[in-house]
Amino acid sequence: MKMTCEEVLPFKVGIVGGGMAGSTAALKMAGLGIETHLFEAKNSLVSGPPICHLHAGGNLYREISESQCVALLEQSIATIRAFPGSVNHRPTVIATPSTDPDESEAVLHRLKALMQHYRDMVMRDPENEVLGKPDDYFTLYNKEDILQLASRPLPQQPATADDWMIPVARFMTHEAIKSPLFLVQEFGLSVFRLAATTVLGLEASSKAHLHLNHQVVNLEESSHGWIIETHDNHRQCHQYQVDFLINASGFQTGMLDDMANRTRKRWVEYKAAYLAHWPSQQGVWPEVIVHGERGMPNGMAQFTPYSQGFVQLHGMTKDITLFEGGLVASDAHSAQPFLPDALLYKIKHGWQWADICSRTERAITHFGQWVPTFTTAEVGGYPLCGAQQIPGDDPTLRAADASFDGPRYARMEIVKASSALQAVEQVLEHCAKHGWITLPEGWQQPSLPLTNTLDNARIIEKAKAIAKHRGYPEALALPFPALSN
Repeated sequence: MKMTCEEVLPFKVGIVGGGMAGSTAALKMAGLGIETHLFEAKNSLVSGPPICHLHAGGNLYREISESQCVALLEQSIATIRAFPGSVNHRPTVIATPSTDPDESEAVLHRLKALMQHYRDMVMRDPENEVLGKPDDYFTLYNKEDILQLASRPLPQQPATADDWMIPVARFMTHEAIKSPLFLVQEFGLSVFRLAATTVLGLEASSKAHLHLNHQVVNLEESSHGWIIETHDNHRQCHQYQVDFLINASGFQTGMLDDMANRTRKRWVEYKAAYLAHWPSQQGVWPEVIVHGERGMPNGMAQFTPYSQGFVQLHGMTKDITLFEGGLVASDAHSAQPFLPDALLYKIKHGWQWADICSRTERAITHFGQWVPTFTTAEVGGYPLCGAQQIPGDDPTLRAADASFDGPRYARMEIVKASSALQAVEQVLEHCAKHGWITLPEGWQQPSLPLTNTLDNARIIEKAKAIAKHRGYPEALALPFPALSN
């Protein structure tokens, strides 16, 4: 019979923040029998920055190191295994515009290294083969290949790399893109199915205590743990005694650090992704990334397809995804970087419709430089937006996990959603090292016992309800491409 952490003296963990980091921590710990209290100021889980891409290799970012790319690959594979019902199984095309100073083949060395690392991972554990065959991790298409594919009919259910590339070959302006193009097995994530999975898993556990609409207002530290004081949405005060505190507060992690009298250098960046609707779309599209210089008018364009012709768009320019004053650092007075009031207002209260339309239309025009037929797309709904923290001194950091400040205080400082599982595993190993819990043999598998047997249909229905509650089309909650009958 498999042992659990219940068999040691009861140990209570408090987790502040119900985003991807905090929710994953609660799922993992409650699934191991640990008494877990999760505090979230909003009325639902996993509702922060836009999550749409599973960075299985970090190929969106030319500027990050190969070691970060490898870390993102490993974390993404773990995420697919933990949240299989949240994955959109479509590849990503990486393109370089003809005006870019870099050659498209500049990423080839890194892709080959990632393919080999994926091959090694599968050799060590066949269950890691979640991105397709390692030898198919990426496919290179030169100009002749693209011209040949452009003459093929559009498949309704893409089954091969060539099938996925056909709409790109048909509708991207060839002269505007350098050769070669790369199709990579970097998949998508549905933020709504992630939220549904966490809620369903936590609701099923007697060890998981979910405190929505609870704002943490004070912390008191002792030699044996913490007292967490919260206010609910009726301004009533509550206190909870825990043995260990996890700060998973997302872009507000520094505020909790300040309450706990911890110092930390970090950045915070506000970003937005825009929702377009493309009724005249032809074919089933992959995700498409057109590289560019961050923050400049030629910044990277990201086209993320969903069901029913909806598309999520990023344009890494100051007029689209990035914002003036949107990247801020902490200072000697506080561990919390402070965003401008206008951006905080957007986080708390939402956007004006005129601003939504102007930025979404700019995003459509930006991607339309390379796919002219896309300029017929229209505004599809509210932006998916929020702020993310970036720990340390390097604002380009993309792979981050956990840090510790004293024996009973941990931060889960993830930048990408795929880092969450690795971060909580580090926290568990820290607690086991101090003798507070006993991790049973094989504790890492299944990754999340509370969600391991969830039915996909149930996840989808819950995700549709969450999308509707947040004011988004249910298409964003549906699997993409559509599940075949």
